Amino acid sequence: MDLKKYIADIPDFPEPGVIFRDVTPLLANKDAYQESIRLISEFAKDKKVDVIVGPEARGFLFGCPVALALHCGFVPVRKPGKLPREVISQSYDLEYGSNEIQMHSDSIQAGQNVLVVDDLLATGGTVEAAITLIEKMGGNVVGTAFLIELEALKGRELLKDYDVFSVLKY
Repeated sequence: MDLKKYIADIPDFPEPGVIFRDVTPLLANKDAYQESIRLISEFAKDKKVDVIVGPEARGFLFGCPVALALHCGFVPVRKPGKLPREVISQSYDLEYGSNEIQMHSDSIQAGQNVLVVDDLLATGGTVEAAITLIEKMGGNVVGTAFLIELEALKGRELLKDYDVFSVLKY
């Protein structure tokens, strides 16, 4: 299945010169969505994953169904102020500025195998920050998986110490 035909290219969003890769047409098509989840799950099936970590918000859309397919848990990564219990935080840079993410401080147990799943690998800052939080809690990152990788932004280089999988590359 050619999943690229379910990705809409939106020129000049969020700023001039940027082509935004919109995944919502893929999400709306049951076959394309299921195929993307199948491919990510296939990548992860032999990694003995205990828990999926997914960054807000599109990481939830891909991470949760992968967690169900792999029969493992899911841990959300959120923006500040969204989690109700004690959190740990990590700041990071992204393609349009900087940001901060948080996870519940007890969400990853020491020794757990963790797969980070998100919709997009751009510069890699968000995922690198998530990995930092996971490793601070003693988790073992067994890989990272994305629907889309923007190769020109070289996010894979930032994640060079990890197994990186992308369904689609632009």
